[in-house]
Amino acid sequence: MDEVRIIEIKKSIFEDNDKDANNLRKELRHKGVFLLNLMSSPGSGKTTTLIKTINALKGDINIAVMEADIDSDVDAIKIKTATGVQSIQLHTGGMCHLDAEMTRQGLDGLDLNNTDLVILENVGNLVCPAEFDTGASKNCMILSVPEGHDKPLKYPLMFSVCDLVLINKMDVAPYFDFDIDKCKEYIHMRNPNAEVIPICAKTGDGIDKFVAWIKTNILQWKEGK
Repeated sequence: MDEVRIIEIKKSIFEDNDKDANNLRKELRHKGVFLLNLMSSPGSGKTTTLIKTINALKGDINIAVMEADIDSDVDAIKIKTATGVQSIQLHTGGMCHLDAEMTRQGLDGLDLNNTDLVILENVGNLVCPAEFDTGASKNCMILSVPEGHDKPLKYPLMFSVCDLVLINKMDVAPYFDFDIDKCKEYIHMRNPNAEVIPICAKTGDGIDKFVAWIKTNILQWKEGK
């Protein structure tokens, strides 16, 4: 029987994307633009967190936002209305993630002159977005209390690729069986270097620490660290 040729398409896609992502990172560094990739499951509070964070940052840092969704422009309008910063909506055409080329297309729709920070709010999903390098300077994710403290065990890749994990909706922690110490333990099992900041986007608790993290990382990035 003749042998059947097997082509590893998935591997090829990832390898090509990694090259594109590295090239994009170099281009953004040359332009002095820090790209933050924010990921989470749907309903974790990404947009609310961004509104609070952007309003605390925008006096010191020039910010633009890319909102990625399968459809609708709800979040981009919400960001623009609540913060006044440059905001565009990216439709993924059914894709549950953004890759480097899709991110580049989104950046081409922004005016990057005098922009220090671009925040990409990735598609709400705990699996696909973590598989593709977007070319971001740093990766951040939000885990909300109602999702449970065991998510790092169930979705290891997402936690392993993130530099920072925000644990959101801490105001409802008493009403859920959520063990924050266990959650931190599980996160560090997947990623010993990940920073963890508990927040409540609704009340603003902990947002100051997230703001400080962003400022510190942009400064270190500019210094080549």
